[in-house]
Amino acid sequence: MKQFKILFLVLILALISACGYHLQGGGYLNDDITRVYVKVFENKSSETGAGVLFTNALVEEIIRVTDTKVVKESLADFVIEAQVNSITFSILSRSTTDAVTERRATASVDLKIKDKNNDTVWSVKDFKSNEDYTVSDDNVLDESNKREAIDKVAVRSAEQLVSRMLSNF
Repeated sequence: MKQFKILFLVLILALISACGYHLQGGGYLNDDITRVYVKVFENKSSETGAGVLFTNALVEEIIRVTDTKVVKESLADFVIEAQVNSITFSILSRSTTDAVTERRATASVDLKIKDKNNDTVWSVKDFKSNEDYTVSDDNVLDESNKREAIDKVAVRSAEQLVSRMLSNF
């Protein structure tokens, strides 16, 4: 009986250790991209501060998920240039013909990674991410909900862009 328990325990441990589960992340954006400089996104949208918001989200995601170092421009092997083309808002639902209850914030971003010769090594155009939010009759609360949705779109864009960079080279 004791041998059966030991055999059973060994079998369980073997199954658990061989399940293939591992954490995603780590590694560089590409084998060559060990140090990168991220320029502040150009903001072509009508939302104040969107360029800085999207830049910060991308830098945080690169640091969080990869081994690529974000450095000052003089130390970088590659430069990321991007722009927020637009942030638009569409109606998702209404409680009456005049009262909107839910909107969707959608951001469009262009991004390029350039080497020291200013050659583009990777790019994406018109990359879109969105987030839905509740509309409020209270202007302060409505503006807060809108801002929170834009923040989430920036983070979601950064997550998806870094994921693409890691798998698309």
